Amino acid sequence: MGTAVGGGRAVPRYVQIAEEIVQQIRAGVLKPGDLVPSESELVERYGVSGGTIRKAMVEVRASGLVDTRHGKGSIVKDRPPVRLRSSDRFRASHRRGGKAAYLAESARSGATAKVSVLYIGPMEAPEGIAERLDVPVGAQVLARRRLYFRNGVPVETATSYLPWDVVKDIPQLFSENPGPGGIYARLEDDGHVFTEFVETLTARPAAKAEASELALSPGAPVIHLLRNAVTEQGRVVEVCDTLMAADQFVFEYRIPAVD
Repeated sequence: MGTAVGGGRAVPRYVQIAEEIVQQIRAGVLKPGDLVPSESELVERYGVSGGTIRKAMVEVRASGLVDTRHGKGSIVKDRPPVRLRSSDRFRASHRRGGKAAYLAESARSGATAKVSVLYIGPMEAPEGIAERLDVPVGAQVLARRRLYFRNGVPVETATSYLPWDVVKDIPQLFSENPGPGGIYARLEDDGHVFTEFVETLTARPAAKAEASELALSPGAPVIHLLRNAVTEQGRVVEVCDTLMAADQFVFEYRIPAVD
């Protein structure tokens, strides 16, 4: 049988098989360095044709969880998570040392980090972003969209939205590389002193385009994070809209127990 019915919709058998293999990897049944069972083994296990297994493995490879090596087969990648520490990653000392938050946390975990800039330029503020920035919907803001890699694997996309009146006289914010310490350091250089960063997190399945961008399997879990950067005047001078591969991040928060 080529498909199964779930929720009123036919699910191709190769997709079911791919999802099962991906879940085995995420659950640790197949560990980093393990070989994914061969095509012949999977044909016997699932009672399907070799063509179905080959289509399933295309989906598994698209998840970014395996490396395929000629003559060896597919090997489960080692993808240790980045540990984010909310009490540490936005410390001013990191920016004074020339490291933006992502580079600081990656260095701490021993990972090789890379940032690819996808877009920098004016944009009309979407409704939710406009509300956070306290500007009219459709007002011109500066958008900076990036794709973050860890050890060569895409793990996060982020778009920063900044009020135009704040950024128009800070030319570095229009450059791919805003300089040591990142955009927060440039904002501080311009007199915007931060008092707090407020984050909202939700978890959900990745949309098709999101899964493709982060090399995830369709419907893989992602973390959607929205962050307000708040100055001592109480103004939000940046909203960062971030999407993260859920299996790559562990969030650790320190919560004061006293006033």
